[in-house]
Amino acid sequence: MGSESAKAPKIKLSLPLEYQQDLFTELRAEDGLVVLARGLGSLRIVTNLLHSYDVAGNNLIVIVGADERENAWIGEALAEHAAISRSPLARGLTQVNTDFSNVSARDKAYGQGGIFSITSRILIVDLLSKLLNPELITGLIVLHAEKVVATSTEAFIVRCYRQNNKTGFLKAFSDNPESLASGFNPLAATLRNLFLRKPSLWPRYHATVAKSLEGQKKAEVIEFDVPMTSNMRDIQNAILECVEVSISELRRSGTGIELDDWTIESALHRNFDVIIRRQLDPVWHRTNFKTRQIVSDLVVLRSMLNALLTYDAVSFHKYMEIILASHQPPPGSSRQNQSPWLYLDAANIIFDTTKRRVYTGKPQVSTNGNQIEPSLHPVLEEQPKWALLTEVLDEIERDAYLNPTIRDDSNGTILIMCSSNSVCKQVREYLQTKDVKAATGPDVDSTGDDKEGPSAAYMMRRKLRDYLMWKKNFSKANMALINENKKALEGFTDQATAAAIYKSRAPPNKRRRVRGGSAVAANDRNGTDPPIPLSTDKSANVTQLMDNIQITAEEAQQKEEIVVDELIDMEDFFELYQMEDLLVVHPFDGDMDDQILEEVRPRYIIMYEADAAFIRRIEVYRSSHNDRNIRIYFMYYGTSVEEQRYLSVVRKEKDAFTKLIKERGSMSLTITHEADLLDPQEQFLRTVNTRIAGGGRLTATAKPPLIVVDVREFSSSLPSLLHGRSIRIIPAMLTVADYVLSPTICIERKSVTDLIQSFRNGRLFNQAETMLQHYKSPMLLIEFDQNKSFTLDKFADSTSTATISSTSQDIQSKIVMLTIAFPRLKIIWSSSPYQTAEIFEELKKNQDEPDPLRAVEIGLEAGNNPGEQSFNQTPQDMLRAVPGITSKNLSRITLEIKDMQELSNLPQQQLDELVGKQIGGQIHKFFNKNVIEDED
Repeated sequence: MGSESAKAPKIKLSLPLEYQQDLFTELRAEDGLVVLARGLGSLRIVTNLLHSYDVAGNNLIVIVGADERENAWIGEALAEHAAISRSPLARGLTQVNTDFSNVSARDKAYGQGGIFSITSRILIVDLLSKLLNPELITGLIVLHAEKVVATSTEAFIVRCYRQNNKTGFLKAFSDNPESLASGFNPLAATLRNLFLRKPSLWPRYHATVAKSLEGQKKAEVIEFDVPMTSNMRDIQNAILECVEVSISELRRSGTGIELDDWTIESALHRNFDVIIRRQLDPVWHRTNFKTRQIVSDLVVLRSMLNALLTYDAVSFHKYMEIILASHQPPPGSSRQNQSPWLYLDAANIIFDTTKRRVYTGKPQVSTNGNQIEPSLHPVLEEQPKWALLTEVLDEIERDAYLNPTIRDDSNGTILIMCSSNSVCKQVREYLQTKDVKAATGPDVDSTGDDKEGPSAAYMMRRKLRDYLMWKKNFSKANMALINENKKALEGFTDQATAAAIYKSRAPPNKRRRVRGGSAVAANDRNGTDPPIPLSTDKSANVTQLMDNIQITAEEAQQKEEIVVDELIDMEDFFELYQMEDLLVVHPFDGDMDDQILEEVRPRYIIMYEADAAFIRRIEVYRSSHNDRNIRIYFMYYGTSVEEQRYLSVVRKEKDAFTKLIKERGSMSLTITHEADLLDPQEQFLRTVNTRIAGGGRLTATAKPPLIVVDVREFSSSLPSLLHGRSIRIIPAMLTVADYVLSPTICIERKSVTDLIQSFRNGRLFNQAETMLQHYKSPMLLIEFDQNKSFTLDKFADSTSTATISSTSQDIQSKIVMLTIAFPRLKIIWSSSPYQTAEIFEELKKNQDEPDPLRAVEIGLEAGNNPGEQSFNQTPQDMLRAVPGITSKNLSRITLEIKDMQELSNLPQQQLDELVGKQIGGQIHKFFNKNVIEDED
């Protein structure tokens, strides 16, 4: 299986390196799972492989797991290859997504062949419905193989493909070895899910890779160990202390799980908070509130570490004030501050030092008690990398002036790479404003010394002005919210009743918690100061500080000349720029960075932040073009979490490859179970119980059981598990229920979160009503996640145990009301999709098979075509939440009204004609409530 007899056509490949050519030859010869280190160009291998099949013609290749950016990359690469090869058979890439929803158009496209990138949900439906015949597929290419687990839709697709097609090729790619190395025998499990036998591992230290990247001429690399300021070091050490204390608290919480890997070093890893939550999920309902809060705090603390190194001083101070405000208890609550780390001395250091980086001084009241002496003055500490960036650019300019341009294939472009778009924007603004003088004469820094040359004074003064205006509006919003809450609570004498009423009220806006915590609210609540107060500088001092940073004449004169180009604008007019004078600031973007290097062809690359994958991309780029000279400047904050995180990423990847290589060495052969590759009917006949019907023997005409599944359910893992239990799955657009097991049994499946939402908008009652109208035995399946606790409490995370209990009881009471309203409705509780599959198999016994056509027709009005009833589900859910709209008038509104905007603007008279006077009045009042109140 997987061996390809056809020889690769003679084509021109863009694979200049030896390891790329060896890997391409290996993939053309046989199937396998390829695991590459990040930055070695997995997409380039994929595009060349696809091109080799594209020019051959008469092929139907399907790509699974590609996102939009990868589809764009693959499409452009195939078009370039086709233009170079001038092959008349090359057709490029066809994307099949939600925009390609027409069934007949997809059927026609599949019949013509070519290379298709299909979303997983559409592909599995087309395979099961035979719209895309698996036997006609030449081969399947799976990207991001680390995501293919037993319950994933991608594994379902591969299983359907292999059951019906034993000769087509199957190749999988992954550049995330860490995900493949977690768990017990992870490589064998992944190979089993992919129905593959051979793994191919390519780490950076692979002999062929090292030879390809380290031979011949190397790029010139200049490394800068940038020291942090003393304030930044103090803040970082204080945050790390808070992280360490939080982890220690988790260790003492007695969760009963393995905690040896919970260290400061592991906390720097990008998925640390996800790993902790995943380990705690099975016992989440038994953890106390303090443990849950600490888990949430770790996410905040890790974001603070990243913000310290990437945000400017003013933006970081603003960010910290938002964090502090969001952690204040809401007015009317008896609970103290929710986060334990805010009570530490280290927290005081964080907030005090953060403010000192922006401005210094304390409010001082004069002897008469009225006049406040101005004492605040701006500091505006600059990030150390900014000055170094200026020096590097000056060095590049001197080098370009003193050393004439060498005749090679590189441009004189300078490429600056950053970690995110926000950092790119900050760097672009600094570079375009660093020469603007903030005041007459030389700048003066916080120590009082003259500061000549470029600086960020202009940018920082503007940011401080924006911050003070934001602070003013922030305080006003705080006070308005506090006054509103006070008025709501004044009429209640019982404190418990008042708190209950407060919590039951809908939030005024999405930022209620951010605006709900202030020093005034805390003092009014208990008469004492909170542990860490917000900035409480008096308004007169703030006004005086604002006066000190007003726009000067020099700034106003040069302001019009400052234009910060956005990246999208540069892309629109890319060809109009002179490459020799171009400076490009771009964020790290995975495999897309290879395209940036090829298009820009920079001579100077400045890595503003560390990224191991991009370093390898530069190595591949430099080794692929011997006629291009490159100089690389590599910046990082020494003795910082940035350096530790970079080293940790490199070490984890190396350890992951080491584990995979050891497993491959001890794995003699990966055996794919024959039963998994059998046709469902053949597999059913081999495993069927012959004692059915009193020992009677089944005839060869027996068919496996059948279940009709709504196409919207294929985003879950249940259809895949049902198919794995030898049950035929028929996808259909169902109006009533999600699963039809027999002519009398239908099931509406709900996860707990979906169940809560359905109770809130009343949709579940309508669904139960329609099921009872058309089926004798309707059922509601409430399904929990496999790796999480089998309880409702975990879905009621809140600020108090009482609220958790009340929320749980509220869900249970609504379920009781549902059963009282519909006595024939049966409720099934399932702890996981695996158990659900077993339940379905039991319910199918001794039952007649459902009629798929009849299941589709049920619930549709007479004369309606099932294909014409497929409306967008989200607007329908919104409509159901509008008062007065029921299942009876929903279809008419959907057919008569174009969208929600048109419905909201309809006059009262037209609504009355459409749905009746009473219901029309309810709908009109709902959409025009504020207008009616204003008129009153």
